[in-house]
Amino acid sequence: MNFLFFIKAIALLLAAGILGNWFLSEVKNAKIRKEPWYKPYFSPPGLMIIAVVLLLPLLIWVFGA
Repeated sequence: MNFLFFIKAIALLLAAGILGNWFLSEVKNAKIRKEPWYKPYFSPPGLMIIAVVLLLPLLIWVFGA
């Protein structure tokens, strides 16, 4: 493994952590405001997570692993 691989892995994990934390704060705020359970999924971090979950298998299928 080379150094560039580790830099990419750290950047990916850091981005995932930031996105997850942002989404969790949206969920907490929605609970405090007594909004519907689906409201956080229509926020920017929720839409990004949904896009990744739906597009990642498609990209792996199209471009191969």
